[in-house]
Amino acid sequence: MDERLRFVKEALKGDESMTELCRAYGISRKTGYKVLTRYLALGPPGLLDRSRAPRMHPNAVAPELVSAIVALRGHYPRWGPRKLHARLAGEHPAWPWPAASTIGSILHRHGLTVPRRRVRRAPPATLSGAADDGPNAVWSVDFKGWFRTGDGARCDPLTLADRASRFLLRCQALTPPDGPRVQPLLETAFREYGLPAALRSDNGAPFASCAAGGLSRLAVWWVKLGIRPERITPGHPEENGRHERLHQTLKAETARPPQPTLRAQQRAFDTFRQVYNHERPHEALGQRPPAAVYRPSLRPYPLRVLDPEYPDEAEIRRVRHNGEIKWRSHLIFISEVLAGELVGVLPQADDLWVARFGPVDLGWLDGRTDHLHRPPRGRRRGPVPIPGVLPMCPV
Repeated sequence: MDERLRFVKEALKGDESMTELCRAYGISRKTGYKVLTRYLALGPPGLLDRSRAPRMHPNAVAPELVSAIVALRGHYPRWGPRKLHARLAGEHPAWPWPAASTIGSILHRHGLTVPRRRVRRAPPATLSGAADDGPNAVWSVDFKGWFRTGDGARCDPLTLADRASRFLLRCQALTPPDGPRVQPLLETAFREYGLPAALRSDNGAPFASCAAGGLSRLAVWWVKLGIRPERITPGHPEENGRHERLHQTLKAETARPPQPTLRAQQRAFDTFRQVYNHERPHEALGQRPPAAVYRPSLRPYPLRVLDPEYPDEAEIRRVRHNGEIKWRSHLIFISEVLAGELVGVLPQADDLWVARFGPVDLGWLDGRTDHLHRPPRGRRRGPVPIPGVLPMCPV
């Protein structure tokens, strides 16, 4: 700025020609005349640097598109640019919507974004159970962490979702979270959507127990319906990561802050379920909502719950009320959870048998002892290991 002022003063004196003066300052005559003209027109402010940004932006987003993006973000404040782009393109496919990255810049300019700290993610883990090859191959069930509503009532949200399509089948506040209250809710879902091939859960009650095979009364009911129980490794919730991610979204949308009453909280759950299934695009589904992918199961809920079937070589025993079976003149304790149920004892090798309830291995028997040998606690889900004998089938 000082150099330009000195140049203008010397130019106005007229002691030197413009050519000589420009040569002394190391600028062209064109630049010298431009500086002098701006000074004569605007005074000293005319010597300041001007913005080099173009006045016209041929690729600028139209104001009406920006307004639509901001309005949709206001209606769904937790949707990111990709979900907003998918929703807008689905509603008005002929409009020239900008890319998701441009939508993110528009949201940032309007103060509609919150910066988040980058977190290093662990690689996804999968179980060796049923493959997620389509809807109803595996359902996930779990309780989201409990909290209290505004009036102090305890709320334990039970969530049931299809893993392949992410379709949220149920989201219900239950108190207390025990088997007698969970079973009617699951039965309603089975009657409405049919039966899955497997149900994945953690190792806590009421889905599992410390009994043989990790079975609870709820899991025994699943087996009799032809549903294979899947349990994640204890202490590894990432093995059910899709469901845990659902809980994060559920908490952000419905429980921050909690609703005033338990009834209002359930209404918030119902609204969330409707939006999550039918409106919210999911990136893993090609930005389609879960309802566009999910189809009900072809296995209807049976009119009568039957006992599991076993191969012809199995010896079948009915568990007594105290959890014991009669085997080779011995009373062997199996599990009180299986009281009244039929278990199969299948031969494996000389003087070795496997006790099984449906597809679930309970333990192994030999001719030298009168008790059931169970696998060590905390081992990964799988068939019962028998010394020197390969397992017959996975759990």
